[in-house]
Amino acid sequence: MSLGPMTPTTAPKSQKTKKAQEPPQRQLELIAPPPAEAEAAPQAASTADPGSAPEPKRRATAEQMAQKQREISISEFFTKNRHLLGFDNPSKALLTAVKEAVDNSLDACEEAGILPDVRVEVHELPGGHYRVAVEDNGPGIVKAQIPKVFGKLLYGSKFHRLKQSRGQQGIGISAAVMYGQLTTGKASVVVSKTGKGRPAHHFEIQLDTRKNAPVVLRDEEVELEKDHGTRVEIEMVADYLHGQRSLLRYLEQTALANPHAALTYVRPNAEPLVFPRASNEPPKEAVEIKPHPHGVELGALMLMLSESRAREVGAFLQQEFSRISSKAADEICAAAKIPRTRRPASLDRAQAAALHSAIAAAKLMAPPLSCLSPIGDELVRKGLINFLSVTEAERAADEAEDGSPAPEAPAPMEKEEGATAGEERIKGHTFFIATVTRPPKVYRGNPFQVEVGLAYGGDWPADRSIELYRFANRVPLLFQRSACGMTEAVVKTDWRNYLLSQPKGALPVGPMVLFVHIASVWVPFTSESKEAVAHYPEILKEIQLAAQECGRKLAAHIRKRQHADYEAKRRSIFELYIQELSRSLHLISGKPEERIKKKLLELAKGFTGGEEEEEGGPKRSDDEAGAPAPAPKKKAPAEAEEED
Repeated sequence: MSLGPMTPTTAPKSQKTKKAQEPPQRQLELIAPPPAEAEAAPQAASTADPGSAPEPKRRATAEQMAQKQREISISEFFTKNRHLLGFDNPSKALLTAVKEAVDNSLDACEEAGILPDVRVEVHELPGGHYRVAVEDNGPGIVKAQIPKVFGKLLYGSKFHRLKQSRGQQGIGISAAVMYGQLTTGKASVVVSKTGKGRPAHHFEIQLDTRKNAPVVLRDEEVELEKDHGTRVEIEMVADYLHGQRSLLRYLEQTALANPHAALTYVRPNAEPLVFPRASNEPPKEAVEIKPHPHGVELGALMLMLSESRAREVGAFLQQEFSRISSKAADEICAAAKIPRTRRPASLDRAQAAALHSAIAAAKLMAPPLSCLSPIGDELVRKGLINFLSVTEAERAADEAEDGSPAPEAPAPMEKEEGATAGEERIKGHTFFIATVTRPPKVYRGNPFQVEVGLAYGGDWPADRSIELYRFANRVPLLFQRSACGMTEAVVKTDWRNYLLSQPKGALPVGPMVLFVHIASVWVPFTSESKEAVAHYPEILKEIQLAAQECGRKLAAHIRKRQHADYEAKRRSIFELYIQELSRSLHLISGKPEERIKKKLLELAKGFTGGEEEEEGGPKRSDDEAGAPAPAPKKKAPAEAEEED
C-alpha cells in the first residue's frame, strides 16, 4: 500500500520502522504527548494519508472542566427562563403577577371558609413602571411564613397533598416578586393580619437568587382596619396598554368561574370596575385524600417503601393508600408472594416490582371524590348570567358616542317576561344558557370532573368562531389555546350535528360562549406557566361527552326558535290581508270592523301556534305534513256575526 510521496526531509530509520508497524487506523491518545513528541506531530501528519482528517487539538482537560461546574439554584434557573413561568413579555408579566396573587387569595379564603372579597389595583408610575396590588379578606399569613411564601421558589403547602386547589407548585407569587425585583430592583411589600385584635405585619421582601432564600429589608408592625387579610404590592416594568384587554378578560372569567367571589378592579385612568358576588353559597370544601394505588409508579412505590414507618407490608398498603382494605391488602401480598408481615424497607427491587404488578391487577374501588369541589350546574348558570351582565355593560359603554366609562355592573337580573325555559333576558338581549356536569372519573389514579356550559344568542356576530373559555380548578387559561387538550376535545366534537357550522379542524361558528372546566387534585398542565392542559385521553373523552350533551340542548333550542320564526312568518302573511278582509266583511255584514279584525287575528294565531314536543323538536302541523288541517275550535268571524 502506497502512502504517497514523502516530504524532502527524511525521517530517522527508527521512526520509519515504527510507522510501518502502525495499524491503518490510529487510536485516540487519551494522554497528551510529551513536548518532544508534540513537535514531531506536524511532521508525522504530513506523511499520513491525504484523505484522512487531522487529529483535533485538545482544548481542555476533564480537571479543567470540573472546576467550572457548580450547583444551579432553582431561582437562578427561572431567572434566566422566566418565560416558563408566564413572564414572557411586559404585558403578559402584568397579567401573570395579578393572576398568581388572585389565585392565592381565592384559595386562602375558600380554605378558611370565607366568601372572597378581592381588590386588584394597577397604578401607573413614571418610567414605564407599574405597581400591582392585590388585597383580600382571607385568614392572613403568620409572621414566620411571610418571607418564605413570597421570597422562596418551590415553597408551599399544596404540592404534596391530593386536594383540589388553584396553586400546585409553590412558584407563582414568589416568581412575581422575583420578576419585579429583576426589572426594577425594588422590594415587594406584604402586609398581613391574622385576626381581630392582632397586629398587622409589614414586610419588604426581596429574593436571593443565588441561594433561593428570602431577604427581609423591613419588618414592622402596623395598624390595619380589617380584622384579617393580606395585601401584596409589586412594582415591575410592564405594558398595560397592550395587556389591559387580557387583564380585563382574566378578571371577567375569574368572576365567571367563581360566582361566590366579589372582585373590584381599579384601573389606570378609568373608573373602578366591580364584579358583584353572584352567589352567597361558598363552594363545597375539598378534603385531602391519600393517593390511589392504581396511580403510583414503580419508582414512587420503591421510595414510599423505603420511607414508610409501617412495620408490615400489609399495614403499609392500608396506611399509605386509599381504597385498600385489610382483605385487599392480603390479596395483594398473596399475589406478589410477599408475606404480609415483611418490613416494607426490606423489599428489594424485584419484590417491589412484584408488589406493583399485584396492585395494578387488583380490583379496587375508585378514589374518593371528597377531594373535588366542582362549581355545579346552578352556580355555572349564575356565573354565566353575571358574566353576561358585566360584559354587556362594558360593550354598551365602549359603543357610547361620548366615551363614558362603564357603569358599575348590577346584580344578576331576574328572568324578564318573554323568556322561556333555559333563556335569560340580559340588557335587552335573549340568551339561551345550558350547563352539564359529568360524573367524576379517574386518570392515573387522580380523580377529576368536567363541567361544560354555554350561552347562545344576543347580538353577538353569527359569522365568527365561538368564544372558548377554558378553566382548570376555577382558574382561567388565556394562552396556548391551540396547544390545549380542552381545545382539541371541543374541535373534535361534530357541532354540525347541533345546527352550528364548523370548518374542518376548527372551532364551530356562531354567537356562542362555551365554558369548559376541569376540576382535579392534580391538573396535568403542559408547562410550569399553567396555560394549557395535557392531552390525556380520559380527560378529552369526558369533555367531548359533556359538550355533546350541551349541544343536544342547544339544538333543541335552535329548532324551537326556527319553528317559532317559521310560524311568525306565516302569521305575518295572514296579517297582510287581515286589514283589507276586515274592511270587506264590514261592508258586507255591517258588523264592527275592529271586532272582525280581532276574530281574524285569533284565527291566525290558532293556525300558527308553534306547539313543541317533549323532546324539544317542533311538531309539524297537519298541513305541513300533507294532510288537511283540522278546523279551529273557534268559529270564523263571519259565522259568529250571522249568529249574532
